[in-house]
Amino acid sequence: MDFPISEIRAKFPALSKTDGSNARCYLDNPAGTQVPATVIEAISSYMLNDCANLGGHFSTSIASDRIVETAHRDMADFLGADTAKEIIIGQSMTSLTFHLSRSICRGFAAGDEIVITRMDHEGNIGPWLEIAKDKGLTIRWLDFNRETWQIETEALEAILTERTKLVCLNYSSNLTGSINDIAALTAMARSAGAWVFVDAVQLAPHHLVDVKKLGCDFLACSSYKFFGPHLGILWGKEEILAELHPYKGRCTPDDLPGRFELGTPQNELLAGLSATVDYFASLGNGNSRREKIAAAYRACIDYEEPLTNKLIDGLSAVSGIEIFGITNPNRVHERVPTVSIRHNVLDPSAMAKTLAEQGIFVWHGHNYAYEPVKFLGIPESEGVVRIGLAHYNTESEVTRVVEAVGAMVNGV
Repeated sequence: MDFPISEIRAKFPALSKTDGSNARCYLDNPAGTQVPATVIEAISSYMLNDCANLGGHFSTSIASDRIVETAHRDMADFLGADTAKEIIIGQSMTSLTFHLSRSICRGFAAGDEIVITRMDHEGNIGPWLEIAKDKGLTIRWLDFNRETWQIETEALEAILTERTKLVCLNYSSNLTGSINDIAALTAMARSAGAWVFVDAVQLAPHHLVDVKKLGCDFLACSSYKFFGPHLGILWGKEEILAELHPYKGRCTPDDLPGRFELGTPQNELLAGLSATVDYFASLGNGNSRREKIAAAYRACIDYEEPLTNKLIDGLSAVSGIEIFGITNPNRVHERVPTVSIRHNVLDPSAMAKTLAEQGIFVWHGHNYAYEPVKFLGIPESEGVVRIGLAHYNTESEVTRVVEAVGAMVNGV
């Protein structure tokens, strides 16, 4: 069955917007996607009809309680979790990771080790560097392979020791787009007695996440990267979360997940979060909502992968362009459609500005992939031009950006 791209694009109001004579071409998706109308409507409806704090006996408070409970159940479905008690929702992936890092590492002793990767976004590096300084922990760096563009199990095995307490892994790079074999890496880390914390922020917009199959202990993602509101979500195994010390006020509940969710939640955004999960389910067929979500991802992958190869092939043909990541079309299933480039003369910021003037939205800089940029020898002050597709992008938009980059280069 053909992918219903016209129907899907019609669900996203932003995709029809223009800036003057320029139709907007949203290729900035790795930093944040556009949202369907149903998400906007859910947020607006809450603010109009149900806006209240939690725990009251009146109708709007009761409705708010229900919205918060439903959002946690919906994200459990989305991630394949056993229970809503395993879902912690907060401001952002980075803030949740900083918050939970104190609880996760509370029982670690000076000299214990945390493994972090050279591939990760700063949100899965900075929190662990800071807690390591506070507690005298040792950081061990895990490099990625510059030929395969992935983290290899052999590299992880080489740095695991009896002092390794936590391994922090990147599911998919926000610079190179590479997808790592998290299940294999997790099994190795767990066999060494370490907990595993996974950053799935870049993976979740494009591939199904199944926390039980991965075998990890914690996993974080961000709903604004998968067509939802600005929220972070952190999943953790119930038995571990129940034992971790919560850093909280005295009036904060002791049960899960409330013990790790501080202050009043962003109820309107939680309403939007449930609508986001509903959007995914609406794209697929199946007996359960989880089956529908999985089917939706399969359809989106089948649509995105040819577009990704077209983008990579087109950029590869432009003189002076270097692509950082997997370019073999037979390995497209090992990456998400996030493509970072540099030109041997043009500055990334100047390239992004020229594209923006034509209505083509892309990012430039290190994009908080600070460690990968340093590891690859890219000047941190310049970074890359990052072009990122989503399932609402079209073949004509890919052609548009490739031709624009080519014209820019030819004008040098």
